Amino acid sequence: MFDMMIYLIAGLWALTAAGVAWHCGTIAQQITYVTLADGRKQERKIPLLFRLLLPLVPNISPLFEKPLFAKARTTIDRNIIAAGFEDLITATEIMALRIVLPLTLGIPWVLLIYSAVSTNPESILGKLAPALYLIGPLLLSVAPASWLSQTVKTRHRQIRRSLPFVLDLLTLSVEAGMDFMTSLQRNVERATIDPLTEELIRVIREIQLGHTRRAALKAMAQRINLQEIRAVVNSLVQADELGVSIGSILRIQSEQIRQQRFERAEKLANEAPVKMLAPLLLFIFPGVFLILLGPILYQAAQQMF
Repeated sequence: MFDMMIYLIAGLWALTAAGVAWHCGTIAQQITYVTLADGRKQERKIPLLFRLLLPLVPNISPLFEKPLFAKARTTIDRNIIAAGFEDLITATEIMALRIVLPLTLGIPWVLLIYSAVSTNPESILGKLAPALYLIGPLLLSVAPASWLSQTVKTRHRQIRRSLPFVLDLLTLSVEAGMDFMTSLQRNVERATIDPLTEELIRVIREIQLGHTRRAALKAMAQRINLQEIRAVVNSLVQADELGVSIGSILRIQSEQIRQQRFERAEKLANEAPVKMLAPLLLFIFPGVFLILLGPILYQAAQQMF
């Protein structure tokens, strides 16, 4: 009878593990998309760990819908839109994940540290155990915000890279005799889909639906939340108000953005020697020291012992 109970419990645990594995595999195979303004779909990858825990979020998310968290929700919503994940994840879900992650994965982390420390409490790991208990849950708590911030930076980097080329094409088209909207639409139709093209497609669609060009461009600048885009939009709006040639404005903005990109590259190049100093001291110099003096030290050790 006792053996049958053991087999039954083992079978139930095996079924549970198989169910969890099947659920994780199903979630991992799912692909999330955003629908662009022209109807095309673009893939957006939410981390697998977040997707696995999102079904637990509704238990906590009502807490963050209170007026107390209104300012935080607004900031996170802006970052979600700037990252291109609009309608895929909400601010309350990001805030709830910061609680769900430590609660679900923090307990296994604490148990893992405890099992490693209990065998030898006087070791270095045992002395660092109180700090290690806190580090895991803290890292899990900041993971959603860190992922969102990194995604925004990556999207901004892609927009900075493609902006000068788009401005050059618009400048050539406008100076060749096309109006701004026709040149914008022609260039968007022939361009590969990247973050900047996605936003320009939305601008064109909003204008076709009745928004003014000024309002559509300002909405794009607010969504992207990038200094270079705001500068270009402000220049176009002022040119529209004052009746200045858009072609000359676009050429000036393109040159300024290229100059800013050159200055950023120059700054990174100047910072490279300082950033390389730590790896040199920690890894390269000790390696060279061991290669040169290793045989000598080995022979000296053999003679001494």
